Amino acid sequence: MKRALLIAVAALGLVAAEPAPRPDRPLPDAAQEARARALFEDIRCVVCQHEAIADSPAGIAADMRALVREQIAAGRSDQQVRDDLVRRYGDFVLFTPPLRGGTWLLWFGPVAALAAAGAGLLFVARRRRPAETPPLTAAEEAELARILADQAVRPDPDAKPSDH
Repeated sequence: MKRALLIAVAALGLVAAEPAPRPDRPLPDAAQEARARALFEDIRCVVCQHEAIADSPAGIAADMRALVREQIAAGRSDQQVRDDLVRRYGDFVLFTPPLRGGTWLLWFGPVAALAAAGAGLLFVARRRRPAETPPLTAAEEAELARILADQAVRPDPDAKPSDH
């Protein structure tokens, strides 16, 4: 019995979720806190990846918020804070990464993909366009007139009396 209880407690310990992040402590200076909150919106949570650290419940997001507040309290500029985060986590940490050689694909990849898809659709549409049929010759016109005249005289074998 004790052994089963011990195994259950150990299993719960292994499956336990990430500990709750420490509560945010706003900066005492309202202007600095406003700067920090503005930066939070531009910084991506490295765990959630689609959320800003301002909205993320992840523990690392809380650590990143604390780091941003510490750096702002130390007198660093917004750009210095961003540069430090990029140094630690890479360009991915910013929702608007800088335009440089390594980020060209991030900036222009979607536009290039749309242009390639549009060119492909245009190519397929032009390829499928039916060729215009040439006009009938005089002999073909005469043959068509003869066929149509025969059809007007010849009754349809499947026609009902009301169709005549």
